[in-house]
Amino acid sequence: MRHFEKIGFGGGCHWCTEAVFQSLIGVEQVQQGWIASSGDNATLSEAVIVNYNAALISLEVLIEIHLYTHKSTSDHSMRQKYRSAIYVFDKIKENKVLNVLKTLQSKFNNKLVTQVLPFSEFKPSREAISNYYYKNPNKPFCETFINPKLKLLLERFGNYTDISKTVHLNIKVS
Repeated sequence: MRHFEKIGFGGGCHWCTEAVFQSLIGVEQVQQGWIASSGDNATLSEAVIVNYNAALISLEVLIEIHLYTHKSTSDHSMRQKYRSAIYVFDKIKENKVLNVLKTLQSKFNNKLVTQVLPFSEFKPSREAISNYYYKNPNKPFCETFINPKLKLLLERFGNYTDISKTVHLNIKVS
């Protein structure tokens, strides 16, 4: 029996975030919707919950991919709707994520604004917009905003990318 771990990611549009994580080897399920934490972050913000097989893809790699596929160093005016966050389900994972972020900071010129927050609530997207990219890969939104993120996956994280899901982008992975 396989054991899957769970983590939440928020940063940009949940259609983009969903497509990125759906395209990875070792990710079993991506639930698109809105996540709330507590305190100042108790409002719902666009995000996904990722269920993954840690034997195939590590938490460290998932976090690094997340940081590179949204504006993780930009504290822009839409942060309430697009909170840059990693949502954790227990204290052990919280400590691990904090350590990973501390290590990855050296790869970025600017300070990461990504917060590590306790998970509180999840509201799933309606079915009509779930799996948005893979239902609509040729829509202008997908071509403009999601395809560049998937190209980055192929170029930078090709050994973790499910090539069968990105073949339509016509990019060879070395």
